[in-house]
Amino acid sequence: MRIGISTGGGDCPGLNAVIRAVVRAAARFSDCEVIGIQDGLEGLIRGDGLTTLTLASVSDVLARGGTILGTTNRGNPFRYAVRTEAGVVERDVSDEVIANARAAGLDVVIFVGGDGTQDIAARLGAKGLRVIGVPKTIDNDLLATDVTFGFDTAVGVATEALDRLRTTAESHDRTMLLEVMGRHAGWIAVQAGLAGGADVIVIPEIPYNVAAIHACLEARRRSGHHFHLIVVSEGAMPDGGSVSLVAEQTAGKVARLGGAAERLLDSLMQFGEYEARVTVLGHLQRGGTPTPCDRVLGTRFGVHALELARAGASGRMVCLRGTHVTDVPIEDAVGRQRTVEPEGELVRTARAIGVCMGD
Repeated sequence: MRIGISTGGGDCPGLNAVIRAVVRAAARFSDCEVIGIQDGLEGLIRGDGLTTLTLASVSDVLARGGTILGTTNRGNPFRYAVRTEAGVVERDVSDEVIANARAAGLDVVIFVGGDGTQDIAARLGAKGLRVIGVPKTIDNDLLATDVTFGFDTAVGVATEALDRLRTTAESHDRTMLLEVMGRHAGWIAVQAGLAGGADVIVIPEIPYNVAAIHACLEARRRSGHHFHLIVVSEGAMPDGGSVSLVAEQTAGKVARLGGAAERLLDSLMQFGEYEARVTVLGHLQRGGTPTPCDRVLGTRFGVHALELARAGASGRMVCLRGTHVTDVPIEDAVGRQRTVEPEGELVRTARAIGVCMGD
């Protein structure tokens, strides 16, 4: 059996743990060979980006961030960007991907990625390619699993940033705004905000009211607190407004979010002068050494994916339900996001300890 494995979308701590687990679990069987597909599906689109993965290939990757296979968020074979004389256009090259997979003798392909990657896997599966999904995203926004690997590391990075910002904020009596990733889900912002003692947490699920945030900060000042920590999710938006973008969606590229914290600070300035600074964590949340939690979860996901592949399964995605690793139809993971419930327990906890949620 030849098992392909591809890592797609943004890089994420724990990807190498999944790859390592698949290779090491497959090594127990003499009839298994694992083939790494380079740069998302680019290796199959080109047809020459395949490499055999051995125990030696994965001997020292468990603690490494990123992915040894490379990745891209521009390799959707159903909307593949091709440069022509008329400019960049999108083509459907999915049939070429399937043909190249069959030519390479791949019996099944394991797709490690988020919502977009799992959607691609589901659509390729519908066209006859055997596929297994493994959920990955620091945003923790895949509905079909309780947790995705990479999330714990991202929350840890954001929490450490808040711990560091607190000392300088307190020293200078400043308002510090920390912008974190999450796109359209506020999980990183809420959990890091709670762990790091934020005074205000602004997330996409709860459009914010600038006057309410200003009132919260003024109340803190009157009670003797002259510094403030505000966590802003990159997808946060004012009530009645829209998300902040640094780049619009174009052929082969998704829209890039950014500037949410700066926009919030500009709005706050309308109420008076704030001694404030903005820190944008950006890709620091996605890089570096994965936490033990993400290494273990990635390993568990990789082993279960290999077991599904050997059992002849297709169209299934590994997931965590409670404390147990199981699997669901890939379709259950696409088209719907797992977002923070505005009236849920996590938000209620934040409000109960005096955190302003921006409304």
